[in-house]
Amino acid sequence: MDASVIVVGAGPAGLTLAGELRLAGVDVLVLERLPAASGESRGIGFTIRTMEIFDQRGLLPRFGGIETSTAGHFGGLPLDLTVLGAEHGAARTVPQSRTEAVLESWARELGADIRRGRQVTGITEDSHGVSVTVAGAERSLRARYVVGCDGGRSTIRRLAGFDFPGTPATTELFLADIRGVDLAPKMTADPSAGGLVMVAPLPDGITRIIAAERGAPPVRRTAPPEFCEVADVFKRLTGTDVSAAEPVWVSAFTDAARQVTRYRRGRVLLAGDAAHVHLPAGGQGMNTSVQDSVNLGWKLAAVVRRTAPDALLDTYHDERHPVGRRLLANTRAQSLLILGGDDVTPLREVLTELLDQPEVARHLAGRVSGLDIRYAVGAGRHPLLGARLPQLTLDHGSRRTTSTELLRTGRGLLLDLADNARLRRRADSWSDRIDIVTAAARDLRDYSNPTTTAALVRPDGHVAWAAPGSHDDLPTALERWFGPAR
Repeated sequence: MDASVIVVGAGPAGLTLAGELRLAGVDVLVLERLPAASGESRGIGFTIRTMEIFDQRGLLPRFGGIETSTAGHFGGLPLDLTVLGAEHGAARTVPQSRTEAVLESWARELGADIRRGRQVTGITEDSHGVSVTVAGAERSLRARYVVGCDGGRSTIRRLAGFDFPGTPATTELFLADIRGVDLAPKMTADPSAGGLVMVAPLPDGITRIIAAERGAPPVRRTAPPEFCEVADVFKRLTGTDVSAAEPVWVSAFTDAARQVTRYRRGRVLLAGDAAHVHLPAGGQGMNTSVQDSVNLGWKLAAVVRRTAPDALLDTYHDERHPVGRRLLANTRAQSLLILGGDDVTPLREVLTELLDQPEVARHLAGRVSGLDIRYAVGAGRHPLLGARLPQLTLDHGSRRTTSTELLRTGRGLLLDLADNARLRRRADSWSDRIDIVTAAARDLRDYSNPTTTAALVRPDGHVAWAAPGSHDDLPTALERWFGPAR
């Protein structure tokens, strides 16, 4: 084997997965088609859930000063994210290129082997592993598993025969990052505007513009559009001429929505845009991709290290496919609101009224932020079961810490909040895979259940068992998520 896992694609999904695998001690080889980082930034910033994930891995300081906001939108209708009571706001104006640079540095420091200028042209699977053919290479590369993180036009998805149903594109949208213009931030998506216009400031004097004329059919392109085409559309919609600006990057995208039927086919798995494509409404795409990889990484590592059975990998599809399906539903709904004409005006008016209801506002805010994700981890009524553990302030012996800091090792965590020696003894046979910590929670009653005495937390931060309230006993939960006892 050249590596236990080969990851194809060095975007946010692939780099996150590489870091997660190395954190768990698994050797990983990343193959990227481009010879160097493109510097392009389709995504800007990240959602509250991704902020939590990066904090859990200690990555936030690497971004420097992050501008955050509690303002969001659903199809152009404003959302106040403070209704969620989250620890973080959403990151703004962080270019995807910066996110990729931080993730690549982290993955390399952990020992990931990242090779650029490697175009995968074939894969062959057998009962022991997968052989990967690389253009121009003298021999195939060999791994136990291959994960396609190679974007919406995924080569791995095509080579491995994944089904990719969905709805075709109906509209083309233009994007340009430009210098030398002074434009006020704006978002216009009402039917009277003739289309969608967005203007957002980025670091280093760059301004991003997005423009789409309502009813403009998509064009089948083999290369990015010329900047003059983008400038013409922007002028028709706004009356402002930006043709003299310096284009840094120009692109076009559509509202196509597709998702593979399975995230796993034998020893080949997909994550990120390779598994799902959609209109990038609210910047959810890159964030969902990162979260796919955080869910997959620890599971794939456990199977590779033979501490858990192969069936654990099936829970990746079981948990993340519904998240992707809901993502496509909410972005398609937003597409109607953003790109629709006068026929959607009644819908916008009704939704505007509904957003005045706290329950509706919380529901949609949870959708676009990723904070509403809860996995089916087992039977029980505990309010934290399946949800991500909120950040808790803990007194651990003589020092103060947080639950977020305790999860930075990438291991599971049994958090004993009642100094229960019997509970700790029952978990001791899994101590090679989980950290067993006795602590007092200073702020637990802020999180729905003041009687919580213990919680088993997976490496991705989701609660797999909690006491009282879980119907499974602790050893059953430990074996389900961390494999047989030592």
